[in-house]
Amino acid sequence: MQDSLMLYKLIVLYMLGQVDFPLTRVQIFNFILDKGYATYFTLQQAVAELMDADLIRGQSTRNSTQLTMTDSGRETLSYFGNRVPDAIKQQIKHFFDENNLAMRNEVSTQADYYKTTSADFAAHMSVKDNNEPIIELTLTVPTEEGAVSLCDNWLKKNQDIYAYVIKQLM
Repeated sequence: MQDSLMLYKLIVLYMLGQVDFPLTRVQIFNFILDKGYATYFTLQQAVAELMDADLIRGQSTRNSTQLTMTDSGRETLSYFGNRVPDAIKQQIKHFFDENNLAMRNEVSTQADYYKTTSADFAAHMSVKDNNEPIIELTLTVPTEEGAVSLCDNWLKKNQDIYAYVIKQLM
């Protein structure tokens, strides 16, 4: 069991090491669970232990947690990455070849809201490329439902909104 848990941790580290952007917990879990490598609860344990050991970091927003590898995680992967079987590395490569753009877009578009000191709700929305903001927008609305709606629509329509703003300002 302990060897299996170590392998799951190394798979998570290996996946994070193959991309230059954060991966969501769901993206990693979908790959590992779809391949039948681990159960959900075992994978939860593996990720929690990686976070506790400061090998990965998680940043949570409204309904997503983005994971990144720390320097310690990169160092650990450099020592133990050879323990990930080549067949699994090939499956990960294939997974990224097929899904890289969609996964990058998913983590680069963010929307979250919070309650302001004046009891309104502020929706903070952004699109980033290589962790640099392309556009950021914060709108304040009187209700939580309004803020949720702004966030949901931002995730669907951000490209159109960005194009409109650029067109209007150029």
